[in-house]
Formats: sequence, structure tokens, C-alpha cells
Amino acid sequence: MTCILVIEDELAIREMIVFTLERDGYEILLAGRVDEAEKIIQNFLPDIILLDWMLPDRPGIDFLHQLKKHPQTSRLPVIILTAKSESHNKVVGLDAGADDYITKPFSPNVLLARIRAVMRRSSGQMPVDEFVEIAGLRLDTSNHQITVISSAQVLELGPTEFKLLEFFMTHPNKVFSRSSMLDHIWGQSIYLEERTVDVHINRLRKILKPFNKESLVQTIRGVGYRFSEV
Repeated sequence: MTCILVIEDELAIREMIVFTLERDGYEILLAGRVDEAEKIIQNFLPDIILLDWMLPDRPGIDFLHQLKKHPQTSRLPVIILTAKSESHNKVVGLDAGADDYITKPFSPNVLLARIRAVMRRSSGQMPVDEFVEIAGLRLDTSNHQITVISSAQVLELGPTEFKLLEFFMTHPNKVFSRSSMLDHIWGQSIYLEERTVDVHINRLRKILKPFNKESLVQTIRGVGYRFSEV
């Protein structure tokens, strides 16, 4: 399930966004200030951010610059939400690294369409065209999909869970510490704590559980995690 961090302080707009996203099956994290968003990202990396330009503690555009300076958040998709409709403001936002720019007011359908478009562009970054089959799962990096072979069902993975499972499938039977996984999957950064890995592991196991595949992700007590059928 794709997780979206919504950073918006206007209650009416927040409620509309939450209703729209939940109805479409997204998982939502909420923040009304930049400092709240920073605390969330320290513990959990979302798949995409909806970022209001005008926030109580700091301008959203400043936070966007901050995100783009750090390795593991620099590629995180960000859509700016703002009442600033002037073309030069759009240029500033896009030049700062935003993936899209939506002016208020906007319709729920427009918001969903923009999110889907940004996610398609983001997931299209996989450069390698190859297949990996292991433990009854098939990884197709060219189509950014992982399929349960027995049922031919494609797993519904957010970008972070896809990267995590892709890493496991291409490094089977090896034990990785949490810090090592952070380095390999997210890159080094002051933002993320090691428990971030635990949160995403739990999410991945929940996705695999309906297919009886959750036991593939094994906890090695005192060390970290391993992906193995044994």
C-alpha cells in the first residue's frame, strides 16, 4: 500500500485530502508543521509527500530544499499544494525539486490523477531489465512488479516496500544489520533511525501474509534480517 505524508495546516483542506486518499486506498500520515513532518520522516519514510507551501513554522519550499539535499530523501516524490498561482511561483517550486505543483482550490479527482502520474514517473526509475525468481516470487524490474508465481498475482507494494523486497530477493540467505540495510536501500542520512527498517519490515510482512510468504523475511535476533526459505 502506498503511504502518503500530507503536510498541510488548513483543517478543511486536510479533511478533504484524507477523505479522498483513504477512499482510494492510500495509507496516510499527517503533519501540520515542518517540525512534525521531520519527526515522522525520522521514523518512517513515506512513498510520496503532499507539501503545503505556507506552513506555520517554516515555508514548505524551504523544507523541500532540505529534503533534496539528503541522499535518501532526494528522490522522494513531492507535490506542492499552494494558493500561489502565479507562474513564477510554479517555476520556483519546480526548480526546487518538486515533482508537481497543484494550486488551491483543486478537485479530488485532479489530486488523485496528479498523484498517480507522479508515482508512475517515480517508479519508472528502475534501469535494469531482468527477472529474478526465488521462494515462489518473481521480480520483474523492468515493469517494477513482484508476482506470486503460484497465483500469478502482482503484489501491491509501495515504492519503499518494493525496494526492500527487491533487495532481499537479490541478496537471499544473507544476514543484514539494520544499519547496513539503511545504507543499501535508503542511503546514509541524519534523518532515519534504525527502527525505520523494523517499521517497513512489518509492512512488508503484512503484504506477504495473505500468500503465506511472510516467514521468508526472518528476524535474526541481535543482528538484523535475512530473506530465506530455510
